[in-house]
Amino acid sequence: MSISTASRRAGALPLLRRIGGALHRSFSSSSSEPEYASAAGYHVAGGPSFMRGAVFWEPGRPLTIEEFRMPRPKAGELLIKTKACGVCHSDLHVLKGELPFASPCVVGHEITGEVVEHGTHTPAEIINRFPVGSHVVGAFIMPCGNCFYCVKGQEDLCEPFFAYNRAKGTLYDGETRLFLRSNGKPVYMYSMGGLAEYCVVPANALAVLPNSLPYTESAILGCAVFTAYGALRHAAEMRAGDSVAVIGVGGVGSSCLQIAKAFGASEIIAVDVLDEKLQSARTLGATHTVNAAKEDAVEKIKEITDGRGVDVAVEALGKALTFSQCAKSVRDGGKAVMIGLAATNVMGEVDITRLVRRQVKIIGSYGARARQDLPQIVKLAERGAFNLQNTISRKCTFEEANSAYEDLDHGKIVGRAVVEIMQE
Repeated sequence: MSISTASRRAGALPLLRRIGGALHRSFSSSSSEPEYASAAGYHVAGGPSFMRGAVFWEPGRPLTIEEFRMPRPKAGELLIKTKACGVCHSDLHVLKGELPFASPCVVGHEITGEVVEHGTHTPAEIINRFPVGSHVVGAFIMPCGNCFYCVKGQEDLCEPFFAYNRAKGTLYDGETRLFLRSNGKPVYMYSMGGLAEYCVVPANALAVLPNSLPYTESAILGCAVFTAYGALRHAAEMRAGDSVAVIGVGGVGSSCLQIAKAFGASEIIAVDVLDEKLQSARTLGATHTVNAAKEDAVEKIKEITDGRGVDVAVEALGKALTFSQCAKSVRDGGKAVMIGLAATNVMGEVDITRLVRRQVKIIGSYGARARQDLPQIVKLAERGAFNLQNTISRKCTFEEANSAYEDLDHGKIVGRAVVEIMQE
């Protein structure tokens, strides 16, 4: 679907548009250039001095494709030529105003690409690990490596990531790397701001992508698979032989099915309300499927597990109902792991007495640990542990990202959509 067609669709979530055949701009070109627009005049050696990116301005207003000055990496950061970027519900929460975030911004946080430049004063060991021309995959959690939690090995709790990137839309010096070409105005970054032709990524968030793994399908390793790995490896501490239920089998949930299979789960129960997603779940490792629109999900899970419930249940939707189903689906002493982000102020309910008496564990999990986990995820993918081809249900061009977000909003994407950006 073209951008112009999508923009005319009645009731559609308007995200991308062009006006009069030219790029729409919202900042006046006569505005004075801010002194912090340090990217002025910067360009890749032998390459362009500007790029395109998709900008979110405010809820209810379309994303627009804008021209940017070439982003300039600083010490310990790499400039990546973006090859592919996944379309994730977390982005959609921002676009719909359900999760507050600094704007204007560029969304997109699971990317693959090619290293084109290193920031000034980047340590030699980083340059040697990621030489120019390297294929890389980026994790959406970009750990600083030095804070209290990173030093303890809990990079998924990195303080600067949440204090700067998630709270302010910047990297850890308090500045964005994105500035509009027309007037130098800053644009903020959701993670690395991956829905753009180039992006700046801290080296701690990258892993080398072997040539055997394709750019497009591998983009989901940095969020969908990364989140699933963290949930089962760290939060659930899943063991071979455990029974696992996954409630909500979209992009992240379907990755949980594959991680559970890779880790040796004895029973893998997929729960959703769409038969198409449940059919796909069978190809990705589910041993049982439950359509929660047609039968009681909790009772069916208990029936499959001889009345006890599963060892581990994962909630991947971020809804109050599925939160409750997840907590009720685990056996006594079991673990309910919540990975689905919810709109602001959504609350979940739990039976406190059962929680206390039967030692039910409810655990939140947000991603994984980039430096230690992302290379392991890449190795699993290289060994064929994930069916990346079947997990990707749509590929679209940069200009077609609008229809992907619309269909994600309406539940029409079975697995994961990926935007192919710079394929030459």
